[in-house]
Amino acid sequence: MASIRPIRPRVKDPLDLEARAMDNLRFIRETMEGASSFTAVPGWGGMLMGVTALVAAFIASLQATPALWLGVWVVEAAVSCLIGGVTMLQKAHKADTPLFSQPGRKFALSLAPPLAAGALLTLVLFHAGSVAVLPGLWLLLYGAGVVTGGAFSVRVVPAMGVAFMVLGAAALFSPAAWGDFFMATGFGGLHLIFGAIIAWRYGG
Repeated sequence: MASIRPIRPRVKDPLDLEARAMDNLRFIRETMEGASSFTAVPGWGGMLMGVTALVAAFIASLQATPALWLGVWVVEAAVSCLIGGVTMLQKAHKADTPLFSQPGRKFALSLAPPLAAGALLTLVLFHAGSVAVLPGLWLLLYGAGVVTGGAFSVRVVPAMGVAFMVLGAAALFSPAAWGDFFMATGFGGLHLIFGAIIAWRYGG
């Protein structure tokens, strides 16, 4: 005896349809988030970092020992990180976007390794008495971090990183006495210039 089949296909369970719809929406949201750029790089914060770097370069140039010189720049690095973190958080809040979205996490994970390498190399080179190479090393590695992190941000950010790398390479092959000049030009001047561009074109 032949089985009787319904003419119309059985309607799927509404809960199953809802679950599939939620999965599709989640996939679309994650795809769009992954394709977006990290726009919370702070322009005004970058300019403020530039100002503090100029002050630090002046103070560092007056120090009598390498340890005191390094101490000035370590303090400046901590101040800059604080300024960058606070202003980045403010910009993300203003734009109503989570700071650690997928692009934000990619930016941070790409920026962090060169900075961590720079910190470790600073300890090694200082104990080896090779303080003269630190300005070029810092500029070069900071630039590398900004380039890699900037791949997930607006186009001006990796361009800033390239400028830091070029300046760092020049510092490595220049007289040691020019170290504070390169530091002021890079961490001071480049932050001021590119910070102004970011603030003007990308909303602060």
